[in-house]
Amino acid sequence: MIEINFKRPQLEDKELISHYFNHHTSRSCERTFVNVYLWAKHYKVEFAVVEDALVFKSESKSGLSFAYPAGEPGQVRKALEVLMEYSRERGSAFSLYNVTPDNFAQLEEWYPGRFKIEYSESDADYVYESEKLATLSGKKLHGKRNHINKFKSTYEGRWSYEPITQDNVEECFQMALKWRNQNGCEDDPDKNSEMCVTLNSLRLFEELELTGGLLRVDGSIIAFTIGEPVCSDTFVVHIEKAFADIQGAYPMINQQFVEHECMDYKYVNREEDTGSEGLRKAKLSYRPVFMVEKGFVTEKEDKGEEAE
Repeated sequence: MIEINFKRPQLEDKELISHYFNHHTSRSCERTFVNVYLWAKHYKVEFAVVEDALVFKSESKSGLSFAYPAGEPGQVRKALEVLMEYSRERGSAFSLYNVTPDNFAQLEEWYPGRFKIEYSESDADYVYESEKLATLSGKKLHGKRNHINKFKSTYEGRWSYEPITQDNVEECFQMALKWRNQNGCEDDPDKNSEMCVTLNSLRLFEELELTGGLLRVDGSIIAFTIGEPVCSDTFVVHIEKAFADIQGAYPMINQQFVEHECMDYKYVNREEDTGSEGLRKAKLSYRPVFMVEKGFVTEKEDKGEEAE
């Protein structure tokens, strides 16, 4: 039986995992060490290097599933063969998650007509042009500009933006604890998991080499956001928190962060909407330039059937 030494990502694995992601790039928000490390516990994700390709495994009651391997094409194909056999030996149907259209095209080239992919709307990442998020130019973003202008006039002389540093990260942590109490995170498992990730990203801000920005009104932090580059032309925003009772705080931190921290990148990936209607509406209102689609790949039951 094939044995693979899968393990949960730890801080000491940062260099290894980042090496694969940096050399085999994608605009998908999952393709960063920070994302896999901070969410690994919640999603029960482990990793291993298989045939010199990086592989993530997720295991649940419904069986095994693997993220599409990161590596050179030859290594990826060898790794897939090993994972198919690994799944078969354990009585689990072979499946892959977070598969982009490019990944699936590669799979189809190697195994024509053997697999099918189902894209999940709630898993697709929203990607925007940095310049548009910073300037909010054009008719379609007129409403966003109004929110920003109202915030600036309401808090004139009282608001400020600054990058997150060693000196203010603890204040952001305290603001996040207040946000947690105000938003019923203890009673909602998903919100609670997201808050754990938020607090851990602040706790390990320097170790994870994150970039962040915050907004103050009257000296107190009312919003902050955290992200990192995912590839040479795309910056991914992982976390954004603002006090909802301060009108315009969310649009303002979004705009200010992009203006100050993201202008070296053509695109900003603001991740998926996780199926939340409110989140979907908010993300669409900023007019994404494209989506990063991700799907779930399974083997067709009748391998001779036509590709769907």
